[in-house]
Amino acid sequence: MCGIAGFLSANKNVDRDLIRSMTDRIAHRGPDGSGFFCDDFVALGHRRLSIIDVAGGHQPMGNEDGRFQIIFNGEIFNHGQLRPALEAAGHRYQTRCDTETIIHSFEQYGEDCVTKYRGMFSFAIWDTESRTLFCARDRLGIKPFYYWTDGLTFVFGSEIKALLMHPAVSAEFDEKNLPEYLAFGYLSGEETMFRGIRKLMPGHTMNVQVTASRTLAISQKQYWDVPAPVASAEKDDRAWIEECRRRVDETVEMRLMSDVPLGMFLSGGIDSSTIAALMKRIVPSDQKIKTFSVGYREVEYSELGFARELADEIGTNHHEVTLGMDEFFNQLPSLIWHEDEPIVWPSSVSLYFVSKLASEEVKVVLTGEGADELFGGYGRYQYYAMNDKYAGVYGMLPGVLRKGIRNLVAGSSLLPADLRRKAQHTFVGRELSFESLFLDNFYSAFSTEDQQGLTKQHFQAGSAYAEYMGYRNKRANADPLTQLLYADQKTYLVELLMKQDQMSMACSIESRVPFLDHPLVEFAAQVPAHLKIREGKGKYILRKAVEDLLPQNTLTRKKMGFPTPLKNWLLDPRANALYTKLQEPDGFIASYLDMGRVKTMIEQHRNRTIDATDRIWRLLNLQYWGEIFLTARGQGQDHSARVLEPVR
Repeated sequence: MCGIAGFLSANKNVDRDLIRSMTDRIAHRGPDGSGFFCDDFVALGHRRLSIIDVAGGHQPMGNEDGRFQIIFNGEIFNHGQLRPALEAAGHRYQTRCDTETIIHSFEQYGEDCVTKYRGMFSFAIWDTESRTLFCARDRLGIKPFYYWTDGLTFVFGSEIKALLMHPAVSAEFDEKNLPEYLAFGYLSGEETMFRGIRKLMPGHTMNVQVTASRTLAISQKQYWDVPAPVASAEKDDRAWIEECRRRVDETVEMRLMSDVPLGMFLSGGIDSSTIAALMKRIVPSDQKIKTFSVGYREVEYSELGFARELADEIGTNHHEVTLGMDEFFNQLPSLIWHEDEPIVWPSSVSLYFVSKLASEEVKVVLTGEGADELFGGYGRYQYYAMNDKYAGVYGMLPGVLRKGIRNLVAGSSLLPADLRRKAQHTFVGRELSFESLFLDNFYSAFSTEDQQGLTKQHFQAGSAYAEYMGYRNKRANADPLTQLLYADQKTYLVELLMKQDQMSMACSIESRVPFLDHPLVEFAAQVPAHLKIREGKGKYILRKAVEDLLPQNTLTRKKMGFPTPLKNWLLDPRANALYTKLQEPDGFIASYLDMGRVKTMIEQHRNRTIDATDRIWRLLNLQYWGEIFLTARGQGQDHSARVLEPVR
């Protein structure tokens, strides 16, 4: 696990000091060393977090004759299996590291080398002869790759802040993406919040070549996608379950590859508990597994008790950290700097603190990310299915009558606030479109209707949901659950993985996600819907596959979903400083939003007329992000020493 950065100049404008500054900007990703390669056209920089072949494996790394130079971030877990064939083909290894397997397989197989790898990766390989930079990102988007180009210069790196060090790249807000941000809190496609800075999408490669006319020719190719379900020979439920268990066992064992200490993030839920229990079985008995958990002083929001119980059950060396309101908010500006874009979920802050705790003991952690998106673990899938089922019949009522019922549900003082809130999540409290029943209901802080009049600029209708709907429509012929899972895997999950990467790397530790081994993802895509959701619970097949590993209460416990006490904190008088920050007349959001509406929303939230927790969180992050990256006050600096006003 490392950090990479570089640039390619068709005009031979290569500054060696500049590449050092770019990589120094992401030194937290690789505190164990740095390296550089420069020629007339390219500059490659690397920060190393030593995991495999600690003594060797320094980057940039060249092949035998020096024609190819690579910088690589990630892990190739099957590199040992690929090596014999490469050696038999005549490639000579100098190290034991997976980086060398990538460069030799590129020599041997060309661009198709990416199809050979099982793991997480983003890398760039410079061909000194053809003057071509080959860039690649793993199938699921576990490792990040950002880039910017104007046709003459190409700048790239593991984090946006590294790109911003290049004088050609300026930090500007891309206003057209505001609707999607207000809705989801992130951008689902290749664009970022910064104008001109893009993401190489998961499962894609890119070639950037210096042409004879001294311009850059850029092309992209998708080499992998989550497969659509296909009709297959009959397989009974038991066979599906047994195969699921075999694949989970295999992927966990594969991700224990390490030359340094490793541990596990443990929440006490089925996903992380499964991985921890399998690690316990695989790791030699004299090596006690280290587990790490985070919780809150507000016990009702904390999963620490469940994690502690499971740790005692399987016998791990367990560690905990507990957060309060002060630690949470005072760390927020620094973490927005680390994440480069506004933080979507409050759990990112918690993830940082548990990563910081783990970094005192280990360099590598395994996490349970991905199982919900593979096997239908979120309650929203079942809730949407229920709403969609009854919406068909309910839709037969006249539209005027349905609107009257919606208004009654939304504003009637005859209904208790809690009941009113719950009814607004059902088909009687919503429009009957997919966007309303699913996206507005479970994702959007600001729905399309909420955004009307809030933004100063007029945006095209539907622009907030265009990317998500595009992915859902790619599975138009599949069953509804398959459509939802595919769209979430291409959008929501990619953002979760970015959070996982940035928060763990902020603490200089590597996080691995066993459930996102691509053969397991391909298997999950073929699992019938009745084995994903059954008896009112998601992940049925996974629960059955690991029922011999875990205690019954872990298998049956209701999913908490990593909640935070954010709602309570934002009603606490100590939050005054946050609202002052949010309503600064010269603040970043004042240029784009009607601040009168923002003020009204805050007042209604604080007097408990509405619950605007998600909306306030979204705007607070946007405010800090704009200040940190786009204004003279922030100038893109690390704000680890700059905290909110005291919230005692």
